[in-house]
Amino acid sequence: MSSPGLLDRIERYFALAPLTEARVHSVGALQVPIGPPEWPHSARPRPGFEGEVAVDDVRAAIALQERAGLPASLEWLGDRCRGLATVARAAGLVVDELPLLVADDPVEVLLPSEVRLYLVGADDPRLGLYQRLAALAFATPAGAPADDAPRDTPEVARDDPGPAAVPPTEVLRDRVASGSTVMMVAVEDGEPVAIGSHQPVQVDGTEISEVVGVATLPRFRGRGLGAGLTSALVEHARQTADLVFLSAGDDDVARVYERAGFARVATSCVAERPSG
Repeated sequence: MSSPGLLDRIERYFALAPLTEARVHSVGALQVPIGPPEWPHSARPRPGFEGEVAVDDVRAAIALQERAGLPASLEWLGDRCRGLATVARAAGLVVDELPLLVADDPVEVLLPSEVRLYLVGADDPRLGLYQRLAALAFATPAGAPADDAPRDTPEVARDDPGPAAVPPTEVLRDRVASGSTVMMVAVEDGEPVAIGSHQPVQVDGTEISEVVGVATLPRFRGRGLGAGLTSALVEHARQTADLVFLSAGDDDVARVYERAGFARVATSCVAERPSG
């Protein structure tokens, strides 16, 4: 499935995606988008670059990000710039390697009958609540028991503070309004339990979309909500996009997506400051 042309298109997607809300600065071979802290983009090598990135350029890029109040973050395709992981570690970053998959022959995965799926509009009064749902879900690792969910903030489905108490970022509202982010929420008994999005970008006359932020609250996991939500996002994206892709959190998650018709094509590398 993987081909140089496919990876070139994905690199072009990543180069163009920040342009709606960020100004892109060049630091050596790196492109560093600087925009609102509410919607950060990672620094990346410019599309097509396969040479060596200097450690001083990585340090300069992350210094630029941190001066702008953004997290230090560098991403690249592991099949390109193969020495960049060593350089990133030398600059004080921790590197993760994530499976990169494309929707090859999507399989429809149905949600449980009691779960309903909705497209989220920019005027949805619970938009901020959905952001909180995602934050809570990602704060609890996959495989962790529901009781390990953060204690300082009740789960959305257990303690809904009301939409007025959880305002969304204006960047998110603007992106949903413009179609730059297409968000779906899974609801059970009137409560949001899972969330996900895809983000379409016009790339050289065609549309490409990345599926991002698929997350399920801990006590609702193990019921196929993530796979069903991803399936629906892919179906929606493929109405206009001829390429849909995502990065999986690890090999186990990648296998779930493979059962839903995705094919692994490359490795996506992510370098960030160590936590704590």
